[in-house]
Formats: sequence, C-alpha cells, structure tokens
Amino acid sequence: MNKNFYLLLLIMVCFSCGESYVPKPKGYLRLDYPKAKYVKSNLNIPFSFETNILASKIESKPVRATTKSYGITLEYPSLKGTIFLTYKSVEGNRKNLIDFLRDAQNFTQKHTIKADEIPVTSYENDNRKVYGSFAEVIGNVASPAQFYVTDSVNHFLTGSLYFYAKPNYDSILPAANYLQKDIKHIMETVRWE
Repeated sequence: MNKNFYLLLLIMVCFSCGESYVPKPKGYLRLDYPKAKYVKSNLNIPFSFETNILASKIESKPVRATTKSYGITLEYPSLKGTIFLTYKSVEGNRKNLIDFLRDAQNFTQKHTIKADEIPVTSYENDNRKVYGSFAEVIGNVASPAQFYVTDSVNHFLTGSLYFYAKPNYDSILPAANYLQKDIKHIMETVRWE
C-alpha cells in the first residue's frame, strides 16, 4: 500500500509540472448603443423639442379636456425604457406654477427612501426662456431620472424615465446613462409655441 501511494505521488508530481494557470479576469457586459440622431417632434402641442430617432413610438394625448395639459410618451423598446412627459399650461396663475414646481420636486424627493444619492443640476437658457432642473436618482429606484422646465409664465413641462424591469441600478446603468442624455437634449431643445 505504501508503494502505491509513493507511485501515485510521483505520477502527480510529474504531470503537474508545466504551464502555470492564471484565473480568467472577470468579464463585463459591453453594451454599445447607436450614436443619437435627433429630429424635431411633430406633435400638436404648445411646445416643440427634438427627440432621438431611437424612440420608436411617440404619443401625445390630452390629460384633461378642461385644461391645456398633455401627456407625451417616448418609448425606447430596444432599451426597454420610456420617457414620460407631462405638459401643463400655467394659465397666468403664479400659485399654479408654485404648485407645479412643488409637485415636481416632491416627486423626486419620494425616491430618497431607496436612492443612494440624488444630484440635481439646474438648467437656464435666457434666450429661449427655458429654466429648470434635472435630477439623477442613483440607486435601485423606479425612476432613475426626472426633470422639469418652465418659462415661469405660461408653460410647465415635467418628465421622468422608467424601465420595464425590476429596479437594479447596476443592470440599467448603461441604458439609463444613454436616456439621460436624451432627456438633457429635450431640455436643451424645448421651444415654447
């Protein structure tokens, strides 16, 4: 028995010599999205903006018949995401505008329970009278980005990004970053009619 053990040990030593193996490095999923190409929206609403041609389905419908409010949906099936826009007419009522601003900011703040961080960036374009804010919500949240823009007199537009998946920040991050650029482009190209 002792002989067999030594023989087995000798065979193992002989065959174990040679190349040393190194473990493979971790692999990461690489997602390449097409370069964004923008076109002007052709919707019957009181403002215009440019949208990515990747948004294959764009719908606009009145929210309420009594007021000038519209819901606009920009669907990105290849990214499994949607940008929801809501337009509200301020109707010259300053209190109305304050309520709209409070609602938009409260919507973002509701994500603080699940969010790790919510960096907010202000936006201003005096030439086109567009003022607003963009909030990136970092963490496992339902909506990883929200924004609003207004002219402070007649128009108010708010928007949010949603994905058709359970919130997992690491998984949706590449698509979220891509669509956040589209949201910023919408903010930069809004023109009030």
